[in-house]
Amino acid sequence: MTTDLCERLTAIVGSGAEDLLKIPDDAASRPRGPGKWSPKQIVGHLIDSAVNNHARFVRAQLQDDLVFPGYDQDGWVRVQRYDERSWPETVQAWHTFNTQIVAVIGATPEQEFSRPRERHNLNEIGFQQLPDGTPATLGFLMRDYVAHIEHHLKQVLGG
Repeated sequence: MTTDLCERLTAIVGSGAEDLLKIPDDAASRPRGPGKWSPKQIVGHLIDSAVNNHARFVRAQLQDDLVFPGYDQDGWVRVQRYDERSWPETVQAWHTFNTQIVAVIGATPEQEFSRPRERHNLNEIGFQQLPDGTPATLGFLMRDYVAHIEHHLKQVLGG
């Protein structure tokens, strides 16, 4: 199960990085509309998501629940000023973080990937929120992470 997910994430990030780098730096800096993030800020948000989810994927294998802190997404993007950073470096950072996540997913034993956990807060922090009271698995969280990436790549690249 983790092999399929690793292959999927590797393909998404590889082709996504190639397509993102086709966007000129000045276009990547422009917000997509009033009150919306620019492509740089969206990819920066995906870096922040990678950082937070990497920690969740590791911690989940060391604890009995899937309860994790959330984070102020807008604040993280604002503080790190992704809109002022180099577009190629931002895309490369996103690609690199996800290479590490692929390694973590690939090293996850099947029993940890599919072990049900009664206690979780994926109804609060998940992209595709799992209803409260429904047992969760690390596999659900990992697949949810990939769906989150796909959602934001569609925002930037269309499709």
